[in-house]
Amino acid sequence: MNYRKLGKSGLPVSEVSLGSWITFGNQIGDDVAEALMVKAYEAGVNFFDNAEVYAHGKSEIVMGNILKKLGWQRDSYIVSSKAFFGDGGTLPTQKGLHRKHLVEACNAALKRLQLDYLDLYYCHRPDKGTPIAETVWSMHQLIMQGKILYWGTSEWSAQEIMEAHMVAEKYHLLGPVVEQPQYNMLHRQKVEVDYSQIYKTVGLGTTIWSPLASGILTGKYKNGIDPETRMNLEELDWLKNQNVVEDKIAKANHIVDLASDLGISPAQLAIAWCLKNPNVSTVILGASKTHQLEENLKAPEAVALLSEDVMEKIEAILQNKPKHPVF
Repeated sequence: MNYRKLGKSGLPVSEVSLGSWITFGNQIGDDVAEALMVKAYEAGVNFFDNAEVYAHGKSEIVMGNILKKLGWQRDSYIVSSKAFFGDGGTLPTQKGLHRKHLVEACNAALKRLQLDYLDLYYCHRPDKGTPIAETVWSMHQLIMQGKILYWGTSEWSAQEIMEAHMVAEKYHLLGPVVEQPQYNMLHRQKVEVDYSQIYKTVGLGTTIWSPLASGILTGKYKNGIDPETRMNLEELDWLKNQNVVEDKIAKANHIVDLASDLGISPAQLAIAWCLKNPNVSTVILGASKTHQLEENLKAPEAVALLSEDVMEKIEAILQNKPKHPVF
Protein backbone atom coordinates (compact mmCIF):
# COMPACT_ATOMS: atom_id res chain seq x y z
CA MET A 1 0.00 0.00 0.00
CA ASN A 2 1.19 3.49 -0.85
CA TYR A 3 0.35 6.50 1.30
CA ARG A 4 -0.25 10.13 0.40
CA LYS A 5 -0.28 13.22 2.60
CA LEU A 6 -3.72 14.66 3.26
CA GLY A 7 -3.27 18.00 1.52
CA LYS A 8 -0.93 20.38 3.34
CA SER A 9 -1.23 18.37 6.56
CA GLY A 10 1.35 15.81 7.58
CA LEU A 11 -1.25 13.05 7.92
CA PRO A 12 -0.46 9.99 5.74
CA VAL A 13 -3.57 8.32 4.28
CA SER A 14 -3.62 5.09 2.30
CA GLU A 15 -4.21 5.60 -1.43
CA VAL A 16 -7.43 3.65 -1.12
CA SER A 17 -9.73 3.65 1.89
CA LEU A 18 -12.96 1.99 2.99
CA GLY A 19 -16.31 3.76 3.26
CA SER A 20 -19.45 2.57 5.01
CA TRP A 21 -22.15 4.55 3.16
CA ILE A 22 -25.20 2.43 2.20
CA THR A 23 -23.53 -0.81 3.34
CA PHE A 24 -22.82 -0.78 7.09
CA GLY A 25 -25.95 -1.08 9.19
CA ASN A 26 -28.06 -1.24 6.06
CA GLN A 27 -27.21 -3.41 3.05
CA ILE A 28 -24.83 -5.90 4.68
CA GLY A 29 -24.65 -7.86 7.92
CA ASP A 30 -22.27 -6.94 10.72
CA ASP A 31 -20.18 -10.05 10.03
CA VAL A 32 -19.60 -8.95 6.44
CA ALA A 33 -18.76 -5.42 7.59
CA GLU A 34 -16.14 -6.87 9.94
CA ALA A 35 -14.68 -9.07 7.18
CA LEU A 36 -14.40 -6.02 4.91
CA MET A 37 -12.64 -3.95 7.55
CA VAL A 38 -10.20 -6.76 8.35
CA LYS A 39 -9.48 -7.33 4.66
CA ALA A 40 -8.84 -3.62 4.13
CA TYR A 41 -6.71 -3.16 7.25
CA GLU A 42 -4.55 -6.19 6.46
CA ALA A 43 -3.96 -4.75 2.98
CA GLY A 44 -2.65 -1.52 4.48
CA VAL A 45 -5.79 0.63 4.43
CA ASN A 46 -5.65 3.07 7.33
CA PHE A 47 -8.72 5.27 6.70
CA PHE A 48 -12.31 4.26 7.43
CA ASP A 49 -14.99 6.77 6.45
CA ASN A 50 -18.34 7.25 8.17
CA ALA A 51 -21.04 9.86 8.87
CA GLU A 52 -23.90 10.56 11.28
CA VAL A 53 -26.47 10.21 8.49
CA TYR A 54 -25.32 6.78 7.26
CA ALA A 55 -28.11 4.38 8.23
CA HIS A 56 -29.23 7.07 10.72
CA GLY A 57 -26.26 6.42 12.98
CA LYS A 58 -26.30 2.62 12.72
CA SER A 59 -23.26 2.63 10.43
CA GLU A 60 -21.18 4.25 13.16
CA ILE A 61 -22.50 1.81 15.75
CA VAL A 62 -21.51 -1.15 13.57
CA MET A 63 -18.04 0.27 12.91
CA GLY A 64 -17.56 1.13 16.57
CA ASN A 65 -18.43 -2.38 17.68
CA ILE A 66 -16.00 -3.83 15.14
CA LEU A 67 -13.17 -1.53 16.19
CA LYS A 68 -13.71 -2.43 19.83
CA LYS A 69 -13.80 -6.16 19.05
CA LEU A 70 -10.68 -6.13 16.88
CA GLY A 71 -8.66 -4.02 19.29
CA TRP A 72 -6.39 -2.45 16.70
CA GLN A 73 -3.92 0.10 18.04
CA ARG A 74 -5.66 3.48 17.93
CA ASP A 75 -2.63 5.14 16.38
CA SER A 76 -2.72 2.75 13.40
CA TYR A 77 -5.98 3.88 11.77
CA ILE A 78 -7.98 6.97 10.85
CA VAL A 79 -11.73 7.29 11.38
CA SER A 80 -13.99 10.06 10.14
CA SER A 81 -17.50 11.26 10.74
CA LYS A 82 -19.57 13.99 9.12
CA ALA A 83 -22.25 16.36 10.37
CA PHE A 84 -25.03 18.27 8.65
CA PHE A 85 -27.97 15.99 7.83
CA GLY A 86 -28.42 14.64 11.35
CA ASP A 87 -28.97 11.01 12.38
CA GLY A 88 -32.69 10.92 11.70
CA GLY A 89 -34.09 13.74 13.81
CA THR A 90 -36.30 16.25 12.02
CA LEU A 91 -36.31 19.20 14.42
CA PRO A 92 -34.50 22.41 13.41
CA THR A 93 -31.74 22.01 15.98
CA GLN A 94 -30.97 18.43 14.92
CA LYS A 95 -29.18 19.27 11.67
CA GLY A 96 -27.01 21.93 10.07
CA LEU A 97 -23.59 23.41 10.81
CA HIS A 98 -24.48 25.68 13.72
CA ARG A 99 -22.43 25.25 16.88
CA LYS A 100 -25.14 23.36 18.77
CA HIS A 101 -25.46 20.62 16.16
CA LEU A 102 -21.74 20.33 15.42
CA VAL A 103 -20.91 19.84 19.10
CA GLU A 104 -23.78 17.45 19.82
CA ALA A 105 -23.23 15.50 16.59
CA CYS A 106 -19.55 15.09 17.40
CA ASN A 107 -20.33 13.82 20.90
CA ALA A 108 -22.91 11.40 19.47
CA ALA A 109 -20.48 10.11 16.84
CA LEU A 110 -17.80 9.50 19.48
CA LYS A 111 -20.30 7.55 21.56
CA ARG A 112 -21.48 5.43 18.61
CA LEU A 113 -17.94 4.77 17.41
CA GLN A 114 -16.72 4.17 20.99
CA LEU A 115 -13.73 6.45 20.40
CA ASP A 116 -12.10 9.25 22.39
CA TYR A 117 -11.56 11.40 19.30
CA LEU A 118 -12.22 11.55 15.56
CA ASP A 119 -9.27 11.86 13.21
CA LEU A 120 -11.32 13.68 10.56
CA TYR A 121 -14.59 15.54 10.98
CA TYR A 122 -16.41 16.86 7.91
CA CYS A 123 -19.06 19.48 7.33
CA HIS A 124 -21.13 17.18 5.14
CA ARG A 125 -22.71 19.97 3.07
CA PRO A 126 -22.57 23.77 3.19
CA ASP A 127 -25.15 25.37 5.47
CA LYS A 128 -26.59 28.53 3.91
CA GLY A 129 -28.39 29.32 7.17
CA THR A 130 -25.30 29.44 9.40
CA PRO A 131 -22.48 32.00 9.11
CA ILE A 132 -19.29 30.31 7.97
CA ALA A 133 -17.48 32.06 10.84
CA GLU A 134 -19.63 30.19 13.36
CA THR A 135 -18.84 26.88 11.69
CA VAL A 136 -15.09 27.55 11.52
CA TRP A 137 -14.97 28.65 15.18
CA SER A 138 -16.93 25.52 16.20
CA MET A 139 -14.61 23.15 14.36
CA HIS A 140 -11.54 24.92 15.74
CA GLN A 141 -12.89 24.62 19.27
CA LEU A 142 -13.54 20.89 18.80
CA ILE A 143 -9.88 20.51 17.85
CA MET A 144 -8.80 22.52 20.88
CA GLN A 145 -10.95 20.24 23.07
CA GLY A 146 -9.21 17.15 21.65
CA LYS A 147 -12.41 15.73 20.18
CA ILE A 148 -11.21 15.95 16.56
CA LEU A 149 -7.75 16.21 14.99
CA TYR A 150 -8.52 17.66 11.55
CA TRP A 151 -11.63 19.03 9.92
CA GLY A 152 -12.83 19.33 6.38
CA THR A 153 -15.76 19.81 4.06
CA SER A 154 -17.80 17.67 1.69
CA GLU A 155 -19.36 18.93 -1.54
CA TRP A 156 -18.52 22.55 -0.78
CA SER A 157 -17.79 24.97 -3.60
CA ALA A 158 -14.31 26.44 -4.03
CA GLN A 159 -15.66 29.81 -2.93
CA GLU A 160 -17.13 28.38 0.29
CA ILE A 161 -13.87 26.59 1.10
CA MET A 162 -11.90 29.79 0.58
CA GLU A 163 -14.35 31.75 2.74
CA ALA A 164 -13.68 29.28 5.54
CA HIS A 165 -9.94 29.81 5.10
CA MET A 166 -10.33 33.58 5.15
CA VAL A 167 -12.21 33.35 8.45
CA ALA A 168 -9.54 31.01 9.84
CA GLU A 169 -6.74 33.35 8.78
CA LYS A 170 -8.50 36.43 10.17
CA TYR A 171 -9.02 34.93 13.62
CA HIS A 172 -5.91 32.68 13.68
CA LEU A 173 -7.98 29.49 13.68
CA LEU A 174 -7.36 26.05 12.19
CA GLY A 175 -9.06 25.87 8.80
CA PRO A 176 -10.23 22.86 6.78
CA VAL A 177 -7.51 20.63 5.32
CA VAL A 178 -9.65 18.30 3.21
CA GLU A 179 -12.66 18.19 0.92
CA GLN A 180 -14.68 15.07 0.12
CA PRO A 181 -16.14 15.45 -3.38
CA GLN A 182 -17.57 13.01 -5.86
CA TYR A 183 -14.93 12.24 -8.49
CA ASN A 184 -14.84 9.72 -11.30
CA MET A 185 -14.50 9.51 -15.07
CA LEU A 186 -18.04 10.84 -15.49
CA HIS A 187 -17.92 13.57 -12.81
CA ARG A 188 -14.84 15.77 -13.11
CA GLN A 189 -15.51 19.51 -12.95
CA LYS A 190 -14.99 20.23 -9.25
CA VAL A 191 -11.83 18.22 -8.69
CA GLU A 192 -10.11 19.06 -11.96
CA VAL A 193 -11.15 22.70 -12.46
CA ASP A 194 -13.07 24.32 -9.60
CA TYR A 195 -10.47 23.38 -6.98
CA SER A 196 -7.41 23.73 -9.23
CA GLN A 197 -6.15 26.94 -7.60
CA ILE A 198 -6.87 26.03 -3.98
CA TYR A 199 -4.67 22.95 -4.16
CA LYS A 200 -1.86 25.48 -4.58
CA THR A 201 -3.05 28.26 -2.28
CA VAL A 202 -4.24 26.34 0.81
CA GLY A 203 -2.99 22.84 0.07
CA LEU A 204 -6.39 21.18 -0.16
CA GLY A 205 -6.51 17.42 0.30
CA THR A 206 -9.28 15.28 -1.21
CA THR A 207 -10.89 12.03 -0.08
CA ILE A 208 -12.97 11.26 -3.14
CA TRP A 209 -16.14 9.18 -3.23
CA SER A 210 -17.96 7.21 -5.96
CA PRO A 211 -14.90 6.34 -8.10
CA LEU A 212 -17.05 3.80 -9.98
CA ALA A 213 -19.85 6.33 -10.64
CA SER A 214 -22.33 4.27 -8.64
CA GLY A 215 -21.22 1.11 -10.43
CA ILE A 216 -21.75 2.49 -13.95
CA LEU A 217 -18.05 2.18 -14.79
CA THR A 218 -18.02 -1.54 -14.00
CA GLY A 219 -20.41 -2.21 -16.88
CA LYS A 220 -23.02 -3.68 -14.54
CA TYR A 221 -25.86 -1.61 -16.04
CA LYS A 222 -25.20 -2.60 -19.64
CA ASN A 223 -28.45 -4.54 -19.76
CA GLY A 224 -30.45 -2.37 -17.37
CA ILE A 225 -30.68 -2.16 -13.58
CA ASP A 226 -30.75 -5.44 -11.67
CA PRO A 227 -33.68 -5.45 -9.21
CA GLU A 228 -31.27 -6.51 -6.44
CA THR A 229 -28.80 -3.68 -6.94
CA ARG A 230 -28.47 -0.98 -4.30
CA MET A 231 -29.12 1.62 -6.99
CA ASN A 232 -32.80 0.75 -6.57
CA LEU A 233 -32.74 2.00 -2.98
CA GLU A 234 -35.07 4.98 -2.61
CA GLU A 235 -32.39 7.16 -1.02
CA LEU A 236 -30.23 6.75 -4.14
CA ASP A 237 -32.77 7.98 -6.68
CA TRP A 238 -30.80 11.19 -7.12
CA LEU A 239 -27.64 9.26 -8.01
CA LYS A 240 -29.53 6.94 -10.34
CA ASN A 241 -31.03 9.88 -12.20
CA GLN A 242 -27.61 11.51 -12.42
CA ASN A 243 -25.60 8.50 -13.56
CA VAL A 244 -27.77 5.74 -15.03
CA VAL A 245 -28.39 7.45 -18.34
CA GLU A 246 -27.89 6.12 -21.85
CA ASP A 247 -24.93 8.32 -22.79
CA LYS A 248 -22.95 7.45 -19.66
CA ILE A 249 -23.71 3.74 -19.95
CA ALA A 250 -22.44 3.77 -23.54
CA LYS A 251 -19.17 5.40 -22.45
CA ALA A 252 -18.84 2.94 -19.58
CA ASN A 253 -19.18 0.01 -21.97
CA HIS A 254 -16.20 1.31 -23.96
CA ILE A 255 -14.22 1.66 -20.72
CA VAL A 256 -15.04 -1.98 -19.97
CA ASP A 257 -13.56 -2.97 -23.34
CA LEU A 258 -10.41 -0.94 -22.72
CA ALA A 259 -9.95 -2.54 -19.30
CA SER A 260 -10.18 -5.94 -20.95
CA ASP A 261 -7.44 -4.95 -23.39
CA LEU A 262 -5.25 -3.91 -20.45
CA GLY A 263 -5.87 -7.17 -18.61
CA ILE A 264 -7.54 -5.55 -15.59
CA SER A 265 -11.11 -5.22 -14.36
CA PRO A 266 -13.19 -2.13 -15.24
CA ALA A 267 -13.34 -1.23 -11.54
CA GLN A 268 -9.56 -1.38 -11.23
CA LEU A 269 -9.21 0.87 -14.27
CA ALA A 270 -11.71 3.41 -12.92
CA ILE A 271 -10.03 3.57 -9.50
CA ALA A 272 -6.53 3.72 -11.01
CA TRP A 273 -7.67 6.61 -13.22
CA CYS A 274 -8.70 8.54 -10.09
CA LEU A 275 -5.34 7.78 -8.44
CA LYS A 276 -3.55 9.11 -11.52
CA ASN A 277 -4.64 12.57 -10.36
CA PRO A 278 -1.98 13.81 -7.88
CA ASN A 279 -4.56 16.00 -6.13
CA VAL A 280 -6.47 12.91 -4.96
CA SER A 281 -5.31 12.02 -1.46
CA THR A 282 -7.32 8.79 -1.20
CA VAL A 283 -10.05 6.97 -3.12
CA ILE A 284 -12.87 5.77 -0.88
CA LEU A 285 -13.98 2.26 -1.82
CA GLY A 286 -17.39 0.85 -1.08
CA ALA A 287 -18.09 -2.87 -1.11
CA SER A 288 -20.80 -5.28 -0.06
CA LYS A 289 -18.74 -8.45 -0.67
CA THR A 290 -15.15 -9.33 0.24
CA HIS A 291 -14.28 -10.44 -3.29
CA GLN A 292 -15.28 -6.99 -4.58
CA LEU A 293 -12.97 -5.35 -2.09
CA GLU A 294 -10.13 -7.77 -2.87
CA GLU A 295 -10.38 -6.85 -6.55
CA ASN A 296 -10.52 -3.11 -5.93
CA LEU A 297 -7.64 -3.13 -3.46
CA LYS A 298 -5.40 -4.15 -6.38
CA ALA A 299 -6.30 -1.00 -8.32
CA PRO A 300 -3.19 0.98 -7.26
CA GLU A 301 -1.07 -1.60 -9.07
CA ALA A 302 -2.90 -0.70 -12.30
CA VAL A 303 -1.81 2.94 -12.21
CA ALA A 304 1.45 1.94 -13.92
CA LEU A 305 -0.57 0.73 -16.92
CA LEU A 306 -2.07 4.17 -17.51
CA SER A 307 0.48 5.47 -19.97
CA GLU A 308 0.01 8.69 -21.88
CA ASP A 309 -1.37 6.66 -24.79
CA VAL A 310 -3.91 4.90 -22.56
CA MET A 311 -4.98 8.18 -20.98
CA GLU A 312 -5.56 9.61 -24.45
CA LYS A 313 -7.72 6.60 -25.32
CA ILE A 314 -9.76 7.20 -22.17
CA GLU A 315 -10.25 10.87 -23.05
CA ALA A 316 -11.36 9.86 -26.55
CA ILE A 317 -14.01 7.63 -25.01
CA LEU A 318 -15.19 10.08 -22.37
CA GLN A 319 -15.24 13.28 -24.43
CA ASN A 320 -15.85 15.24 -21.23
CA LYS A 321 -12.56 16.84 -20.21
CA PRO A 322 -13.46 19.99 -18.25
CA LYS A 323 -12.21 23.28 -19.65
CA HIS A 324 -10.32 25.71 -17.47
CA PRO A 325 -11.63 29.27 -17.64
CA VAL A 326 -9.65 31.68 -19.82
CA PHE A 327 -8.97 35.03 -18.17
